[in-house]
Amino acid sequence: MKWKKITIYTTTEAEDIVSSMLCDLGVEGVQIEDNVPLTEADTKGMFIDILPELPPDDGSSKLSFFLREADEDLRKANETSVKGFEDGVDASYTVNDRIWTGEETEKLLADIKEELSLMRAYTDVGEGRIEVSETEDVDWMNNWKKFFKPFTVEDILIKPTWEDIPEELKGREDITVVEMDPGTAFGTGSHETTQLCIRQIKKYLKGGEAVLDIGTGSGILGITALKLGAETVIATDLDDNCVDAVCDNLMANLIPAESFKLYIGNVIGDKETEDKVGYEKYDLAVANILAPVIMLLAAAGSADRFVKKGGIFITSGIIDTKAKEVERAFRENPSWEILEINHQGEWVNITARKRA
Repeated sequence: MKWKKITIYTTTEAEDIVSSMLCDLGVEGVQIEDNVPLTEADTKGMFIDILPELPPDDGSSKLSFFLREADEDLRKANETSVKGFEDGVDASYTVNDRIWTGEETEKLLADIKEELSLMRAYTDVGEGRIEVSETEDVDWMNNWKKFFKPFTVEDILIKPTWEDIPEELKGREDITVVEMDPGTAFGTGSHETTQLCIRQIKKYLKGGEAVLDIGTGSGILGITALKLGAETVIATDLDDNCVDAVCDNLMANLIPAESFKLYIGNVIGDKETEDKVGYEKYDLAVANILAPVIMLLAAAGSADRFVKKGGIFITSGIIDTKAKEVERAFRENPSWEILEINHQGEWVNITARKRA
């Protein structure tokens, strides 16, 4: 299957108008590239640790979209098997699934050129150049899987669900196997921050604990804790995309649903979520997020409300340039006693105990 990528070189002033015009012409989904800096409102709630460095904003903008083109094999298959097929196009396709003929693509390009010309009367469309390129069909949703291979963190094997246990580890009873498919959620376990957290969970977990997993993503840290002997895990996340990934990973690891409860919501300032999570009931809490969020969690009256006296709080997602700020946030809260600060690559783990 071939795809055409069509890029319009325009201005930031005309972005919205051009996008609307493309939508009216049957294009669904536009990729916008410009150098406009993100505002405070844009980044609010995004928990971005390091913003990309952009060149100066010169007012230029690129709008791109992709069209799926019919090839001969698809044309023949549809002609013989799909009702409503006319001129090689399956009329039952939605706009999003639509297969474009060469004639339709040419007409679309002509219509875009005409619309851009008309727009010049009332807005600055800039260069207005249209660039067309072609790319092969790629399974973007699954192509990344070839780079995710089994690996170990000490005696814990993190194994993609579609991979076999490596030959050298088969039959070893000392290996704890964690099956993992992150789906569209964050967390394969291969990132340094996740590995830092896994090592600390293994170190401080004794068995039978109640664990709080803040920002669970794929569920990897909570599931690892259960595999290592925790009794229950309560997990939270802001993104409901993680729900399917967590459910799939619980099943892959044969973990009963009652051992792992997931709440979608914020434990910082969301009273409903806070009440569901419960107060001073966790022997161990873990948060692998980003430095600004960890600083909020380390502050008085935040994560310390959920952890029992003497309980452990394991954090990572902290880039080394932010480590001192996070450490300061822990030290400014008298509830926390820092036990360890560990490094892996450019990432940092801080582990603290709640004072009795």
